[in-house]
Amino acid sequence: MSDYKPFVAPKTNQRIAVYPGTFDPVTRGHLDIIHRALTLFDRVIVAVAVNAAKQPVFSLEERMEMIRRCFPEDEKRITVDSVSGLIVDYAYTNGANAIIRGLRAVSDFDYEFQLALMNRRIEREVETVFLMTGFRWIYISSSIIKDAARHGGDVSGLVPDHVCEKLRERFMMP
Repeated sequence: MSDYKPFVAPKTNQRIAVYPGTFDPVTRGHLDIIHRALTLFDRVIVAVAVNAAKQPVFSLEERMEMIRRCFPEDEKRITVDSVSGLIVDYAYTNGANAIIRGLRAVSDFDYEFQLALMNRRIEREVETVFLMTGFRWIYISSSIIKDAARHGGDVSGLVPDHVCEKLRERFMMP
C-alpha cells in the first residue's frame, strides 16, 4: 500500500460547490443553475471539463472565457477552472463540499443518480446537489443550441449575447 496522499485544499468555513460541465457553449440554463447555486453556496467553481470522448466546437480556453464574461461582478464568488479526471477528486482537493448537477427532465435523473452514488462511494465528504433548471430553460441544451446555430437558427436569448456572437462567427451566420 502506498503512502501517497494527494494535496487537499484546507477546509474553510466557506461552503464551496463545483459545477462541472463541458459548457460548449454556456447557455442561459447553465447560468440559471450558477445563479441559484450562489444562493446556497459562498463560492462556486465552474469546472469546464476536458472530455476526450467529446469533440467541442469551442476550445477549452474559449469556453472558459465565455463563462468568465458572464460574471465580471462576481469574480470573488465564482472561479472558472478546467478539469480532467474525476470531478469528485477535483472537488475534494479544492476544498469543495458539494457538486452541483442541473436536471432538465426525469430522463436526466437516472444517469445523474448513478453518478452521484459512485461519487459518494469514492468521497463521502462531497455531496451531490441537484438543481432543476428553470422552466424557461428546461428544453435547451448546448447540443440543441449548436445544432440550431449550425443550421442558421436564431439562438439569441438562449445564450448570452457574447456567446451568440461567437456562434455566429463559428458557423459564419449573418
